[in-house]
Amino acid sequence: MSETKLREDICRFGRSLFERGLTPGSSGNISVRLDDGGWLVTPTNASLGFLDPGKMSRLDANGKLVSGDAPTKEVPLHTALYQTRAARAVVHLHSTHSVALSMLPEIDPRAVLPPMTAYYMMKCAPTALVPYYRPGDPAVADAIKGLAGRYSSVLLANHGPVVSGDTLEAAVFATEELEETAKLYLLLRGLNPRYLSPEQVTDLIKTFGLVLPDHPH
Repeated sequence: MSETKLREDICRFGRSLFERGLTPGSSGNISVRLDDGGWLVTPTNASLGFLDPGKMSRLDANGKLVSGDAPTKEVPLHTALYQTRAARAVVHLHSTHSVALSMLPEIDPRAVLPPMTAYYMMKCAPTALVPYYRPGDPAVADAIKGLAGRYSSVLLANHGPVVSGDTLEAAVFATEELEETAKLYLLLRGLNPRYLSPEQVTDLIKTFGLVLPDHPH
């Protein structure tokens, strides 16, 4: 896919996420890896609803700005995911229900959500929790690297989700699935809902070739 098309796609998906209230104001950032090893990333203090494809930050393989506006301060976060996973895109949002989930005391850092739906398991499960770091803190990169590439979806405590994917579309869809599952969890919290059984999870793994790290479910 051409760089021009990728720039346009970042703007298109960014506007969709913004207009549906999944990342307010100038929060959130999106990046896409290019064939030459460099990547495109949304600029700092830019609203995902009003991105300009010509002003997108273009970084080289070492994360140095080549052209465009200054990049998001979350570059270390994106870099850590690219270094530990064979990802082509990363989406980081401040979506309400995922942030709320990251603040609950009972969630397991190795799997913040139980196996609630088939599509959550297929698109982004399990999801790890990373402790709180201030936005832009380079130390978050070490925390992500500590997960050793086992997780495609991560929750930053008191901050928001970070999801990687083989394509930008896949990363966006997985982020949306994580947000909807977090919403379901909050709606059902304390009501003793029925989750997928171990046998049902095993069936999904076998049928769709899912690769899940060890987790308590």
